[in-house]
Amino acid sequence: MNRVPTGFPRDFMWGGAIAANQAEGAWDVDGKGWCIADINEFRDDVDITKKYNDEVSSTYVKEAMASTTRIFPKRCGIDFYHTYKEDLKLLAGLGLKTFRTSINWARIFPQGDDEQPNMAGLQFYDELFAEIRKNGMEPMITISHYEMPLHLTDAYTGWASREVIDFFERYCQVVFDRYHDLVKYWIIVNQINLIGHESFNHLGVAEDKVSDLASAKYQAVHNEMVACARATKYAHEHYPDLQIGMMLCGGPAYAASCKPEDVLATLKHNQMEYFYSDVLLRGRYPGYAFRFFEDHNITVVFGEHDEKDLENTCDFFSFSYYYTRVVSKESYEHGNEAVRNQELPANPWGWTIDPTGLRILLNEFYDRYQKPIYITENGVGYYDKVENGQIHDDYRVNYYREHIRQMKEAIRDGVDLRGYYAWGPIDIVSCSSSEMSKRYGFIYVDLDDYGNGTGQRIKKDSYTWMQKVIASNGEDLD
Repeated sequence: MNRVPTGFPRDFMWGGAIAANQAEGAWDVDGKGWCIADINEFRDDVDITKKYNDEVSSTYVKEAMASTTRIFPKRCGIDFYHTYKEDLKLLAGLGLKTFRTSINWARIFPQGDDEQPNMAGLQFYDELFAEIRKNGMEPMITISHYEMPLHLTDAYTGWASREVIDFFERYCQVVFDRYHDLVKYWIIVNQINLIGHESFNHLGVAEDKVSDLASAKYQAVHNEMVACARATKYAHEHYPDLQIGMMLCGGPAYAASCKPEDVLATLKHNQMEYFYSDVLLRGRYPGYAFRFFEDHNITVVFGEHDEKDLENTCDFFSFSYYYTRVVSKESYEHGNEAVRNQELPANPWGWTIDPTGLRILLNEFYDRYQKPIYITENGVGYYDKVENGQIHDDYRVNYYREHIRQMKEAIRDGVDLRGYYAWGPIDIVSCSSSEMSKRYGFIYVDLDDYGNGTGQRIKKDSYTWMQKVIASNGEDLD
């Protein structure tokens, strides 16, 4: 009997994904507090291949909050806070079945430790989620996507403080109680394994507030995973129809060579990439993590009930996919680093393009967890040029075509892939470089890196192509 699927499931969830901090703007509107993204600065004096959100000191935070001359593009985004109705109509025109965005934590709890939520923030998301549904799209909502209230990084030590577990648990309970009728699919934390390049952005731990930054990061992500497990337990007990997911950034790297020492180094590296999903999907710490902590002099303190809390596992696995990297014995010993694969082409920012890697990861992750999988981010940043009111982006079409082909192959391999979310279906501010010129969307937004422009939305050539792909359920890729 032939049991190999012939293509995408009929109910496959074709979607698009953005984040509140990169799109909404309105950073000081309707009672919203300062959040971490509000101090992500645009720099035009840094090589574009080296732009990422580095470690941050408490001094930098104070100076950024006080500055009136520096550029912080995420404070304005693309003004989605005010344009979401028009933007959602354009996105629905693609044929999207689902749309992923996030809740800005600082809109709901402006300080993070507030006793009561901000009602204006709750009302905004009431209207946004209803509008997503009105346009025929199923919402998938991320609860924490680099929008931690900045107060929690100063009055506490971000996620390194156990108090934040309780604050976050209260936040999750409020949004589950408020939106459970509108939102069935939830991701609690975006790309939970990013504790390197998105360290402060993700964890809120200022480097000058701790004596051992490595231990503080792993303590922070431990506290975060405990909070995720508690939130999952609450959702399952109160709203059993909700689907709760966890999310990684990318995944395992390739070995730089077939030398056993490179293969072993790659294994060790990869283990500490999927460590987070092992905990949140299997319900316990794996032995290799304790060995890693011992070998690297890292201290993580467990609370009395943490191990029991962590038994509350998520329902599905999700991940973002942009590129693959390679690991050698030397790069591993140089801080557990993965480096660019020079065998592959890359975009101008040095992000390698590897469609086959997507099939490999889908198989590896499904073999490991046997859970439904959603690709919750995939896309490529390029410079786009407007010519006579049009954007001819065949390079973007080529990228998506090859990645969708590999997704179909993974489904034929037996992977239970339920959905696919193109990252940035409308142009938004880049996460890593805080610039607009690194564009991902099928819809162009007329704003530059300095916030200048009309804000006009223009459909790119890729918009029409993606319409055809979705209408054919992934069969017509020409």
